[in-house]
Amino acid sequence: MVDIQRPASVARARRHRRIAVGVVALVVIAGVTYGLSRLKPAAPTVDKATVWLDSVKRGPMVRQVRGLGTLVPEEIRWIPAATDGRVERIVVHPGTAVAADTVILVLSNPTQAQATLEAEQQLKAALAQLTSLRVQIQNGVLAQEATATGVNADLRQATMQAESDAALGREGLVSPLTAKLSAVRAETLVTRNQIEQRRLAEMRGSVDAQLAVQQAEVDRVRALVGLRRSQVRQLQVRPGIAGMLQQVPVEVGQQVGPGTNLARVADPQHLKAQLKIAETQAKDIVIGQVASIDTRNGLIQGRVARIDPAVQNGTVTVDVVLEGELPRGARPDLSVDGTIQLERLTDILFVGRPAYGQEQSVISLFRVESDGVTCVRTKLTVGRISVNTIEVKAGLKAGDQVILSDMSQFDAFDRVKLK
Repeated sequence: MVDIQRPASVARARRHRRIAVGVVALVVIAGVTYGLSRLKPAAPTVDKATVWLDSVKRGPMVRQVRGLGTLVPEEIRWIPAATDGRVERIVVHPGTAVAADTVILVLSNPTQAQATLEAEQQLKAALAQLTSLRVQIQNGVLAQEATATGVNADLRQATMQAESDAALGREGLVSPLTAKLSAVRAETLVTRNQIEQRRLAEMRGSVDAQLAVQQAEVDRVRALVGLRRSQVRQLQVRPGIAGMLQQVPVEVGQQVGPGTNLARVADPQHLKAQLKIAETQAKDIVIGQVASIDTRNGLIQGRVARIDPAVQNGTVTVDVVLEGELPRGARPDLSVDGTIQLERLTDILFVGRPAYGQEQSVISLFRVESDGVTCVRTKLTVGRISVNTIEVKAGLKAGDQVILSDMSQFDAFDRVKLK
């Protein structure tokens, strides 16, 4: 078989044709690849029954904050130990209603009885000294009165003698010397009488001052006796108020010192709610705002009475004074749910509060299109936030329907479909 040599032009044309086909194939592949890259991923489907839908509304919105808390008594009294003692007996146990004079527990302290006896003996001694001093002072006053009376009698006698001698001397019956001596004696007794009268007056005036020193000692010892007796009485621990005995944090046989808390009593008829509000939401709470407390057995209205200035564990403690009758089952330490009304807004655009989003921020939600199936991711500006609603500043209009459920699993998609 003989090979036929083809012309060079035919081989060249065939080579050019293959090149052209290859270029066209490359262009087609590139175009298909680019087209596929420009295609949007298929929208995932979401079961409509599993999402929470809400419509944007315009009108009034009540702005509220919510927090968990407990009911606590308005009046709580811790009963401390007045002195050292040993717990002998616990008479009443927690959960029992007590009166002001109910004996809760009994302490013993032998040294208190001894100290009381010694104080009583000191009081008797001080009273005896006061009585002795009073008698001594009275005797001194009486002695001075006797002296002053004697001098006054001598003065009257000397005066009469001087007058008689002066008359007899003028008639020459008594020598002038005798008359002068009588006059001098009378003048001397006048001075002495004045001195004795002043001494008597000063002695009478100093009676109270002399007795006051000893009376002060008597008062001091009497107060000590009262204190000792009170400490002995306080060995029988009483609450001092009527209420419910909540705690007895001591045991029989335990030794306690002064100031040790022995029992806690509270008035269960007057309760208040202590709510823990997140610090980010507590900034707008003011005293006097209306609150609603849910005891799980009824609602009761109240007002904010106190706001703790300190933040603890990211929350602020708010005290709410309850108004009206307490629901059945309300008792100290009962868990409650409280809602505080901050303000009432009028004619604003709002929607239900989504699963996430902060006040005065921009968030994105899926808005339901007019076909009721397609949902498109939409950014909206959030204003003020309440417990169940948020203010819509921009991004939505009244009547729009949005998904409020957590859709974080679809963050990679701009649209979803409801089924």
